Amino acid sequence: MTNAKSLKNNIGDLTKEDLLDIYAAMVLVRTLDERVWMMNRQGKAAIVASCQGHEAAQLASVWALRKYATDFMCFTYYRDLAVTTALGLTPEQSIRGFLAKDGEPLSGARQFPQHGASPELRIINQSNVIGTHVPHAVGWALASKMQDEQTVVACYFGDGTTSQGEVHEAMNFASIHKLPIVFFVENNKYAISVPQSSQMAISRISLRAEGYGMPGFTVDGNDVAASYRVASEAVSLAQNGGGPTLVEFDLERYLPHTSDDDDSVYRDQDEIAQAKLRDPLKKLKQLLEEEGILSPAKDNELHTDAKREIDSATDRADSADFPSDHDVYSGVVQDS
Repeated sequence: MTNAKSLKNNIGDLTKEDLLDIYAAMVLVRTLDERVWMMNRQGKAAIVASCQGHEAAQLASVWALRKYATDFMCFTYYRDLAVTTALGLTPEQSIRGFLAKDGEPLSGARQFPQHGASPELRIINQSNVIGTHVPHAVGWALASKMQDEQTVVACYFGDGTTSQGEVHEAMNFASIHKLPIVFFVENNKYAISVPQSSQMAISRISLRAEGYGMPGFTVDGNDVAASYRVASEAVSLAQNGGGPTLVEFDLERYLPHTSDDDDSVYRDQDEIAQAKLRDPLKKLKQLLEEEGILSPAKDNELHTDAKREIDSATDRADSADFPSDHDVYSGVVQDS
């Protein structure tokens, strides 16, 4: 497995169709993310945790799971809009969640947006209390191994979550029992307002993997090809009985922690401007152009289609009803 480095024009076993599909998904997710952020500013969406800057890593990991796992389950966290969209949660369903409207499939609009579960879409996310889903993910991996289900578990979380005690316990347990799980750390270098240098004394979170006895790797999370290659090898290792891997995606958060946060009080705005020069959307667009896969006309078509889809999804979600009080117990207790 490779450590983080530029893999420009080295696309591994990704086909040109894969790359174009990933780019189209990135355009759609970015458009969706921008829309719900705007709806928050309009007073319609209560709270939004933007995934802008995380899209390449999230989508690359899903493509790796599809290609190298016989079956898989994803334990996501609150910033994983690109993961949930790639797994089949529609933009309309996501917007309904942000607006707390009826028809939101993860929690029935009871939870924060992007919280809850949809096992049929391979999405599990129980809580926005950071780190609590990591032991659950390890438990799923243990069950998979005990029942010989051939399921690879993907567990996503941010850098701040790695400081939680249950995360250390879960990783140690996973390594001891060589469980089929990949820990995807989306390191945007801020735990809300706390910079990485104040969270830990190491430069790379992946260095901790050695202490657990598992492989650990850091990769440029702005680079789809690099992220895909590392994720693919980690998924393949888990699928073939090699146990867990810690994959650290080195990336940036472009917006405040959530729509309730003001990052101007703790973050240099020039830092954000510099980070946007490495925007994964721009990087993949450049690669596609260099490979002769993307023309200006096709790029314009993808952006136009994305805006049309998000506009339509917004209209339907915005006009939807709020959940009825008659549904308060649906999905809570099983019918006898």
